[in-house]
Amino acid sequence: MRQTTLSVALEVKPESYDHLSSLLDRLRNRRSTDPSGGEGPFADFLTRVPALHFMSLSVFPGFDYDPLFVIEANFDGARGPFWAQLESAIGPDLRLMLRCCKRPLDNDGPLFDSIVAANARAPIAPYLERRALTPTVYHHGNRGMTRDRILAEHALFEATRVELRCANVDGPNPYRVLSPSQIHAKLRAALLPGFGWLDHSAPKRIPLADNIADWARLIGFVIAAVFALSIPGLILSLIMPTDRYFILLAVAFLGFAAMLGKIGVALPGTGVATRFSFLKLFFQQLLPLVLFVLGYLVIAVAIGTPISMLFTARSFDAAWHGMITWLLWGLACVPVTVAGIVFWLRVLERGDASQDAPPVDPKMLREMARREDWIPQNHMGSIVLIKPGILRMILIRAGHLGLGLVLRIVARQGYLGSMRTIHFAHWAMVNNKSRLMFFSNFDQTWESYLDDFIEKAHAGLTLAWCCGVGFPPTRFLVKDGASHGRQFKEWARHSMSVSRFWYSAYKNLTAEQIERNFRIAIGLRKRTLSDKDAALWINDL
Repeated sequence: MRQTTLSVALEVKPESYDHLSSLLDRLRNRRSTDPSGGEGPFADFLTRVPALHFMSLSVFPGFDYDPLFVIEANFDGARGPFWAQLESAIGPDLRLMLRCCKRPLDNDGPLFDSIVAANARAPIAPYLERRALTPTVYHHGNRGMTRDRILAEHALFEATRVELRCANVDGPNPYRVLSPSQIHAKLRAALLPGFGWLDHSAPKRIPLADNIADWARLIGFVIAAVFALSIPGLILSLIMPTDRYFILLAVAFLGFAAMLGKIGVALPGTGVATRFSFLKLFFQQLLPLVLFVLGYLVIAVAIGTPISMLFTARSFDAAWHGMITWLLWGLACVPVTVAGIVFWLRVLERGDASQDAPPVDPKMLREMARREDWIPQNHMGSIVLIKPGILRMILIRAGHLGLGLVLRIVARQGYLGSMRTIHFAHWAMVNNKSRLMFFSNFDQTWESYLDDFIEKAHAGLTLAWCCGVGFPPTRFLVKDGASHGRQFKEWARHSMSVSRFWYSAYKNLTAEQIERNFRIAIGLRKRTLSDKDAALWINDL
């Protein structure tokens, strides 16, 4: 089943900020007297919203804008049923919260009026569904694992603990004298009566159709990007002789390279040593790059030849040869276009302002700290202003789109590279795309979470967040930036707000434990294992 991540961001009437905050605190306090959760009305989420993994309700104070009320949700399945289930669970509370929000000025105004009027009984779900934001980038840690499957496999794991511990309380444990394959067979036989689903094949976490779609979207994005970068060359090739065209490309490329050589170095005090290298990346991806160019030509020629024949009335042979020549001329311009964009970007980066000591409200910091680290999981939300300019507008949208498509390919086994702490995370743009919003549900402390990112994925983190006003100095969109560990963490803290209401369907499970439970369940679904396979499988017990 498909997993869905979304958020709803609603502007709050300034005079209602404190009241909305108190409503969120009241809802949170109603869940349990225990800060880590437990019994009480809050547990209704487990039955009334059966597909929900994580959810947060936050209100961000207004500095440059009015306050913002954000509903963040991560769940299984389609949006429509989820909103209906959520309204069934906390509809009256949501209606009170929406009355603290400003009336939208677009076509949703009448719908908003119908749900916040005195004694209103109109459903809330349609309004929330209309205002839901699509993430620009998102990551699902345990991708393809429904909430029910996570809970069922954890129950299986707990049952293995009991069986292995209590197999023979009054004597030696019988499992100690068995071979690995015999341990697997005996444990499976003991657990099968209580977990009949072990006799059924495991649902695929990523169906073939989704796999094909992920690759198709990424390939389509790269092809579109290359074509866009080759447009200047495609236009110039129609109006310039061949020799002058290539002379122009050579002169332009050398000019950009010379200027980048002067301004490409880090400004004093902003450079951070890193293992990331564009040159190393280029040579590592040289073969895929050559294969892609060939594929690009095949696809572009297949699409362009019929169009050329239609508009020019040329024969197939003439149109085919002409299209290849034209596309090759465009490809020759791509390095020059890239060099020009990089030069323009570097000029902007050198003039960017950054915050060396972002102000943090001590009261809010204490409140955030008080709500963290009660369980193995934590939550954070952040909103930052986006730097202005047409180049930044294009790069942040293209960068986020490309990063999101890459994550769908490389982060499929519950982990983001070597990081094993993220459950669900996403970025989205709000306020007419003038602000960038980030939410994450993760394991361990906030400090260790960001340290993990800074050490292992600083390039991707810089790409995703470098558009934020006050972000630490960057180079070429991915270098430095988040590698400024202390400065980046202070900047991130400055942009955060208190997670006043946060829900986790499996609050004691880490992302790593979910994958461990999955591997154990996969092994127990198999009727037999060889001694070699069973010995590897036993490592997770």
